[in-house]
Amino acid sequence: MLRRRLKALLPDIDKLRENRSLGMFGKHLFHPKLWQFHRRSVAGGFAAGLFCGLIPGPVQVIGSAAAAIYFRVNLPVAMVTTLYTNPFTIVPLYIVAYRLGCLVMPGNQVIPAAPAISADVSASLKAVTEWAGSLGTPLLVGVPLLAALLAVSGYVLVRLTWNIYLRTVYCRRRAKAGAARPPA
Repeated sequence: MLRRRLKALLPDIDKLRENRSLGMFGKHLFHPKLWQFHRRSVAGGFAAGLFCGLIPGPVQVIGSAAAAIYFRVNLPVAMVTTLYTNPFTIVPLYIVAYRLGCLVMPGNQVIPAAPAISADVSASLKAVTEWAGSLGTPLLVGVPLLAALLAVSGYVLVRLTWNIYLRTVYCRRRAKAGAARPPA
């Protein structure tokens, strides 16, 4: 049932093939595995989106699409999952990445004060970029490490959730089939 709801939200593949601007990607974009909704594909797309979500700037969605095409996992899930990072969540995520980098790197690092986010997007983006640059090597180590941890935990979480859902459905069907039989 959930699979049907998700498929209903997606555009029709045949209509996408007719789009001239998407035609340059050829057969790679329209591979059937990129549009399937099953455990492995959705979990892989979720993991790709979580990993690529920490890429700075608007390259996140392109990176997740490239990862989904390369690993043949669900493309829409990978692209949508990158939206967990935004101007409000990127600073806390980078702080976690910095602290994670400090854990694995030798020495004593001090975290600089986080920038203030204002309504002016360009000023906020510039302030966050300068702040991230001042974090140095621990951040450069921590971001890929945090991305990998998020991707692995997201993959496992989706697989476990999907398995629990399937077991619940299976148990309900068995109980319903057992209750429907007349006593012998």
